[in-house]
Amino acid sequence: MLKLKSVKSFVWDKGNIDKNWIKHKVKNSECEQIFFNKPLLIFPDLAHSLKEKRLYALGKNKRGRKLFVSFTIRNEKIRIISARDQNKKERKEYEKA
Repeated sequence: MLKLKSVKSFVWDKGNIDKNWIKHKVKNSECEQIFFNKPLLIFPDLAHSLKEKRLYALGKNKRGRKLFVSFTIRNEKIRIISARDQNKKERKEYEKA
């Protein structure tokens, strides 16, 4: 499990800014909230790290909605790639923490 170091803010790609809402009904603010709530589990996403290092996080928003968030870190900023509700396997792993 990885920890975030020296991350200062979030950046949203114009092409992805509405994608999570359209596909999974996840608001951008919900994606950001998981990084401030515990537990937060962060793992390397080796299957999708060919061009750049990607990570994924299992966390929850302020209302307790459990989310899976794929992201990368660029210039000390978190760039969200995608977000959705945790699946059954991910929820089980998250709830162990």
